[in-house]
Amino acid sequence: MPTRLYDLAGADPNLRFSPYCWRAKFALAHKGLAVETVPWRFTEKNEIAFSGQERVPVLIDGEKTIPDSWAIACYLDDAYPDRPSLFGGAAARAATRFLNSWADTVLNPGIVRFVLSDIFGKIHPKDRDYFRTSREQRFGMTLEAYAAEREQHLPAFRQSLTPLRTTLMAQPYLAGERPAYADYIVFGGFQWARCISPFALIAPDDPIFAWRERMLDAFEGLGRKAMAA
Repeated sequence: MPTRLYDLAGADPNLRFSPYCWRAKFALAHKGLAVETVPWRFTEKNEIAFSGQERVPVLIDGEKTIPDSWAIACYLDDAYPDRPSLFGGAAARAATRFLNSWADTVLNPGIVRFVLSDIFGKIHPKDRDYFRTSREQRFGMTLEAYAAEREQHLPAFRQSLTPLRTTLMAQPYLAGERPAYADYIVFGGFQWARCISPFALIAPDDPIFAWRERMLDAFEGLGRKAMAA
């Protein structure tokens, strides 16, 4: 059975935009593993019920089923030790876990204000009622109200990226001289925004922008070839 990855898709099945799925796809590419991606949509929870949860990514590797991007990365590093390491050792994995938590609780929630209305416009029509209801409950306001005045929030968001920017002024990748899972975690958020929205999160003269360009070119342009807004 080929390795398969359930991957969040928009109305167009070629539009793949989940930040967590992008982490998994870059992890697989880093390991040099071929994968068949399966387009999945928000309301198709029955399609991944076998995994024991309701969100993607879900990786099927032989007889193994692994949900969650962090668990997938750890599985790949442990199951394929003969291939390039995603972390570079136990200490680096522990440090990368912090970055994973930061992206989940700070970076991606920061990005969502700028892309939420664009997501709604590109998801499959069958997902729209679910998406609107669940997000409006989460944020306590309509999608339109939450997305309003995003330009006013941009300076504060860019300022919040100072630790990231400072690191990338000193080294080409978050992991050092070459990209690793630390980079894929953060890149997933920016690729999410790039795929789903034309809104410019980062300025062209920002070191983060240059890093993102390098990441887009990685693995023969895996990120750059993706459908983007």
